[in-house]
Amino acid sequence: MNSRAIKTVAAAVLLLGVAPACTDLTTYPRSEVSGGNIFNEPGAYKSFLAKLYAGLAVTGMNGEGGAGNGDVAGIDEGFSQYVRQWWQLQELPTDEAVIAWGDKDLPEMNSQEWGTANQFVQAMYYRIFFQVALANEFLRETSDAKLSERGESAAVRAEVAQYRAEARFLRALSYWHAIDLFGNVPFVVETDNLGANAPPQRSRAEVFTFVESELNAVRTLLPAAGANQYGRASQAAADMVLAKLYLNAQVYTGAARYADARQAAERVIATGKFQLDDRYQDIFLADNHTSPEIIFPVPFDGINTRTYGGTTFLIHASVGNQMNASDYGIDGGWWGLRAKPQLVSKFPGGAASADRRANIFYTNGQTLNVSSVSAFEQGYTAPKFRNVTSTGQAGSNAGFTDTDFPMFRLADAYLMYAEAVLRGGGGNPATALEYVNLIRRRAYGNNTGDITAAQLTLDFILDERARELFWEAHRRTDLVRYGRFTGGSYLWAFKGNRTLAAGTATPETRNLYPIPASDRAANPNLKQNPGYGD
Repeated sequence: MNSRAIKTVAAAVLLLGVAPACTDLTTYPRSEVSGGNIFNEPGAYKSFLAKLYAGLAVTGMNGEGGAGNGDVAGIDEGFSQYVRQWWQLQELPTDEAVIAWGDKDLPEMNSQEWGTANQFVQAMYYRIFFQVALANEFLRETSDAKLSERGESAAVRAEVAQYRAEARFLRALSYWHAIDLFGNVPFVVETDNLGANAPPQRSRAEVFTFVESELNAVRTLLPAAGANQYGRASQAAADMVLAKLYLNAQVYTGAARYADARQAAERVIATGKFQLDDRYQDIFLADNHTSPEIIFPVPFDGINTRTYGGTTFLIHASVGNQMNASDYGIDGGWWGLRAKPQLVSKFPGGAASADRRANIFYTNGQTLNVSSVSAFEQGYTAPKFRNVTSTGQAGSNAGFTDTDFPMFRLADAYLMYAEAVLRGGGGNPATALEYVNLIRRRAYGNNTGDITAAQLTLDFILDERARELFWEAHRRTDLVRYGRFTGGSYLWAFKGNRTLAAGTATPETRNLYPIPASDRAANPNLKQNPGYGD
């Protein structure tokens, strides 16, 4: 059983400029303590840091459904969870996933038809900047001056130094998510004067430089791979974000950084602390904290970190129709998520492929093609995540799952290395081929799935990323990098039109989500992304 609880505390924060008072969806500080007394308690620094990590997993002081209890107000608390929204924005508008539900603003996520007031886009935006605000507040309260005021000992100062590095990592992670999804974004750091002015909007390239600088500054201050507590940042986690940042640098800044991407992925691999899990499915089970492949997870626990987001959402929403919910360790399916046929077609032979990663697809009572997004029986389901252990035991709670979300894992580092080599980033083509074939040998159980050097192309890598990493919240970023998320060169079900199963071309402006209209109303410094009006 995954028993790693994340301790949370109420933290006094003010989210300057990204907490508009004039909108339904508002980020409010939730606190029962003040900055003057929170650090008088033993262990307060670690508890505050735990709140920063918990912000990726839980949604507030309750964590379950309903409005009014979450960090992000004006939306069902379960809907506002960080991983759930990151996943939806990365998967639903792509060739991988479709959701049946008709909640307001949700069907348009299947088809790239969102508007500036879409509540799910807004929830992700505010969740990101709530995380940034928490990190900024922690860094303000742990400055040298603050520690001196409190008379903290040398031992406490040394401990806090590592905590500060972790907080900076988490802030950099969220700022990377911000520029990936929204482009030019409001920018605040801990040294800014709270309440003086609305935050300025910085360009994507400027925030890229900040994230790069922060990660390079803290990576050697973080524990080495395998040396930190499970679920906390390490040097390898920082290198994975750097690899992502550099691999997509041409999109973010207009300048390619493939050699840097390759080197960051190399550093992760060279640690020797991570290995491909012998069984692919085990990476996504309730005891996946034992997997040797996961570099940085978002931990979930069915007793201590209850949320209707995260893997609770991914598992429950993938079950319905003829599926037996108990096989997945849950108390019932939500009849929501299925695979678009284009994902299934990436596997030779479809769901019957010799590639065992396709075994995840559930076909009984399901059609391959989807003509109606609301019909759960249309589209194979893809219950990749399950609330059962590798030995077949159910998780601790059938309503809320123990399965951790693997934000970064070794197979992704292998694939990023290979792509960077193919894109002219240096390195060894033979090593790139070997890394890809290692992944495929696990998938096939032998070397029958091996490819040759001539077959290792950029198009192959894009498809292999779909086969290996589907439903892990990478797909939109990958398709944007390849120039295929928008336009008409690659179509999939409901692209551009929620009623058109064949799909249609979408404008390039859909490569970015809009800055929420609510935040623009509150902050006159913000300009809207092209294609979304003034």
